[in-house]
Amino acid sequence: MEPPPEDWRRVRTAILRDAIGIGVATGAYALSFGAISTTSGLSVVQTCALSLVMFSGASQYALVGVLGSGGAALAAAATAVLLGTRNALYGLRLAPLLDVRGPRKVVAAQLVIDESTAMSLGRPSDRANRLGFWATGISVFILWNLGTLIGALGAHALSDPRKVGLDAAAPAAFLALL
Repeated sequence: MEPPPEDWRRVRTAILRDAIGIGVATGAYALSFGAISTTSGLSVVQTCALSLVMFSGASQYALVGVLGSGGAALAAAATAVLLGTRNALYGLRLAPLLDVRGPRKVVAAQLVIDESTAMSLGRPSDRANRLGFWATGISVFILWNLGTLIGALGAHALSDPRKVGLDAAAPAAFLALL
């Protein structure tokens, strides 16, 4: 059941405000990911490509955490995939709600993350649930990738990241995930 137009405006405004707030908070967290990733040995380009393609914070932190601690690339990838499998389960739950086809389905699949899933459930209507998904997914995607770039460039610009403790950040982040 669709809320009346005046209620819809209020609901839409609240969803967009929350989506942007989540995007800003996640983008701030991405600053550390960018720095940790480059400190772990990935280049700025590799770090940014990882955020664009993988786009799952826990999986990304796990991958660079394993690599940064001297682990094998296969172990890092396996850990990242294992953590990312929950997104497939989210996708199964969201598929009937989003009802997307064609190229939009590929975009929607990329945006299935913890934050967009949480914002797409429990709203007063399917329309509001879909807005929560898309607004949050897009906000987080843009601000996560921007934060990653800024963090990677910032850490890359330091002459010796170990002097500020960034060499210990990747193993500490991975330990926190465990």
